[in-house]
Amino acid sequence: METAAPSAVIVAIDGPSGTGKSSTSKAVAAKLGLRYLDTGAQYRAITWWMITNGIDTDDADAVALAAGKPAIVSGTDPAAPTITVDGVDASGPIRTCEVTSKVSAVSAVPEVRALITDLQRSIAAGAEGGIVVEGRDIGTTVLPDADLKVFLTASPEARAARRSGELRGKEAADVAATREALIKRDAADSGRKTSPLAKAGDAVEVDTTELTLEQVIECVVTLVEEKRAGRK
Repeated sequence: METAAPSAVIVAIDGPSGTGKSSTSKAVAAKLGLRYLDTGAQYRAITWWMITNGIDTDDADAVALAAGKPAIVSGTDPAAPTITVDGVDASGPIRTCEVTSKVSAVSAVPEVRALITDLQRSIAAGAEGGIVVEGRDIGTTVLPDADLKVFLTASPEARAARRSGELRGKEAADVAATREALIKRDAADSGRKTSPLAKAGDAVEVDTTELTLEQVIECVVTLVEEKRAGRK
């Protein structure tokens, strides 16, 4: 007798930088045969486009006026996620310190969030079999009806150590400086008026401070499987 294919499931994973969000989301999607979307990369992509095209990222009106111009396309294969801006591979350029320092200002502009949110919802709706979507406002704003919502947390020290370990060469920074940068971005993202970083009321919180990446992945995989089983 044939086994029925698992039902499609939409998983929202939110949390600040350095909690293991991206690594966990990609691994969970790969293990469960789901698509994957890094929404933060989309905000980085539009920020990179603004910088490249000479838009003052501190001028909200200028950012709003230009927001609809770039064409951002996200590939959703968890094994090799891609992102292009106007047909150009942006996966490398969007990870620079310059983009990191400006992305909070750009992503706080309501017109930017509206456009990117629509894009994210469209991708999630078209993901055959289901998708893991990671970001900062997925469970609260982008996909409030997601089947499962997870909010990852970790101590500032643990997050800074992980983030510093991800940086290379000139982009590398000491842990203390990285910690301060993370705290500053948390304050900006949590305090913005439009779709702030926040834990959804029905999200499962997972503190990753003392957990290995493998343990976090297994925890989320179990939560997804339990959600799927509850539908049968």
